[in-house]
Amino acid sequence: MQAGGTTFVCSCEETMPLHGETVARACLTKVRTADQLCRKELDLFKAVIGQGGDVTVGCTQEAPLFQETAEEMGFAGRLTFANVREQAGWSSEAKAAGPKTAALLAAAAVDMPPIHLVTLESDGVALVYGRDDLALEVGRRLADALDITVLLTKPSAIMPPAVTDFPVVKGTITSAKGHLGAFELAIDDYALASPASRRNLVWQVPRNGASSSSDIVIDLTGGQPLFPSPELRPGYLRVDPGDPAAVERLIGEARALVGTFDKPRYITFHEDLCAHSRSKITGCTRCLDLCPTGAITPNGNHVAIDPAVCAGCGACAAACPTGAASYALPPVEAVLARLRTLLTTFRAAGGARPVVLVHDEDHGRPLIDALARYGDGLPAHVLPLGVNEISQLGPEALASAFAYGAAGVRFLARARPKHDLGGLDAVVATANTMLSGLGYGDGLVAILSTDDPDALSALLREPVVARVAPTPSTFQPLGAKRGLLELSFRELHRAAPSPVDVVALAKGAPFGKADVNGDACTLCLACVSACPTGALSDNPDLPMLRFTESLCVQCGLCEQTCPEDAISLKPQVDFIAWNEPKRVVKQEEPFHCTSCGKAFGTKSTIDRIAAKLEGHWMFTGANAHRREALFMCEDCRVEKVVNESFDPYGGPSRPKVRTAEDYLREASEGKDTLN
Repeated sequence: MQAGGTTFVCSCEETMPLHGETVARACLTKVRTADQLCRKELDLFKAVIGQGGDVTVGCTQEAPLFQETAEEMGFAGRLTFANVREQAGWSSEAKAAGPKTAALLAAAAVDMPPIHLVTLESDGVALVYGRDDLALEVGRRLADALDITVLLTKPSAIMPPAVTDFPVVKGTITSAKGHLGAFELAIDDYALASPASRRNLVWQVPRNGASSSSDIVIDLTGGQPLFPSPELRPGYLRVDPGDPAAVERLIGEARALVGTFDKPRYITFHEDLCAHSRSKITGCTRCLDLCPTGAITPNGNHVAIDPAVCAGCGACAAACPTGAASYALPPVEAVLARLRTLLTTFRAAGGARPVVLVHDEDHGRPLIDALARYGDGLPAHVLPLGVNEISQLGPEALASAFAYGAAGVRFLARARPKHDLGGLDAVVATANTMLSGLGYGDGLVAILSTDDPDALSALLREPVVARVAPTPSTFQPLGAKRGLLELSFRELHRAAPSPVDVVALAKGAPFGKADVNGDACTLCLACVSACPTGALSDNPDLPMLRFTESLCVQCGLCEQTCPEDAISLKPQVDFIAWNEPKRVVKQEEPFHCTSCGKAFGTKSTIDRIAAKLEGHWMFTGANAHRREALFMCEDCRVEKVVNESFDPYGGPSRPKVRTAEDYLREASEGKDTLN
């Protein structure tokens, strides 16, 4: 929060304490207090709005009223809102929640960038995919709103419709891709209905390999879904055909899917940073392994993310070690800015040992509200941090939280998550390993999977055994995702209670070392060409291999590319190496051309080649002069070959091979063919 603005703190008709002095001291802002700001004291709000300047209101319930009032008065400043009541004031620990109140108000005033949108367009062309009369009935009920085609898979006896209001065909969908407005389907056993069908539909000769496109797909087969995470695929409607209520809801939803629709662009992707593949060798597949919807697909050396299919879980962004994929709702820089404000303000207001509760808006916020209304509310040391999806946060956010002075982080998840949390599990495991290694404590990051407010209350009141950073960091989170990760790790180490140089990580972690066997390495530098992040580099002036550990993402491309099997991966975080420039891992004396003196290759390599060719016919006897070419650079070698006109592929004359014709000719001449 910038100094000089005004903050309203309301007791909501004296149902919670105000903590005005604490807020003013910690937030460096003018504080105005009220008991019923939204009604009898609304004129106080109007008076402050009329003066201009940024305004923060500690209430979200009446935000529409305050926004409307500000618009009517032509207010041009920033107007932000913080949910103080449910998250701090309505709590059995409300009297001790002054630092928390200040933190919530300050964090709410942090700027959030605008949301970028993806536009989907649907003309209402719909395919109803079913097995029986239900598909025809749904088609009839939607025909007035949508352009319907009914596709029946392996249908039994179906009475022909009296009037052909829409096409009815048979077939089985073998593959499907796309989204609302752009579905593409492959169909086998495809056949049209005969118009002369009498008692039951009769089908013409079927064929395989048919294709179809549609804006909407309505799946009433009751079988396996056509897409992974089908409930997250826009335009794909699927219900149990035996559930009449679900079918009715589907019909209503399908009617609304005509027109132009905007959805958030959840992921920002920079393909030049992607470490997926090089030279047809697969490296990092973390995002591909985690995406629940199939929105991510291989695309040459990198992956491609379809924003129309992406459901915004954020698992790819949290797992991406290079920063190629980063979350955009909001960007990680904005989330860390809010996290920093939350924790630094809490500490400035006198708070101690805070625990950050990461929650989403669909599940977490209602659960917190229910706990405030019907239970004891959140503890005074628990600071809620609302995000779009809890799985969007990566290791940089967790490292930052503890560097800023958090005693713990809890992720509030559903008892039955709507998508797999395997990516979040991996992030939590890596963070806990690092925190334990640096002396913060064990198990400080946890996932709380519950739909019960009372269970949440009990879990949040369990004691947290942690050593908080003795001198918490205050670094500003500026820059792109990878840069923020490096900065947060360095600050986590600097603030650690018991810092160590190296923390070993589990296999598969996205940080570590490319361990090079110097005896096996020939400095061919194939690994340098394969490394997508520049962690392995050469020296243009010397035969040298260098390694920058802070850039290594353990993609494995170097390990797979090395022809000598001289590289192995070692997952770890070496904080000393992260703060050093490029380390030389292999260096040799260069070999100088015996003709022009130019440096090329390494002395050991040239000596090894010369030793292997010692005694070879090409370089012995009359050809001994050719051996000089082995010690020349490529230019001088070519010149020698051309000037001396020798064929480098030519060999000694081969002995004549005797054929059957030779034996017959010699026999006819009376010669002894056995000698």
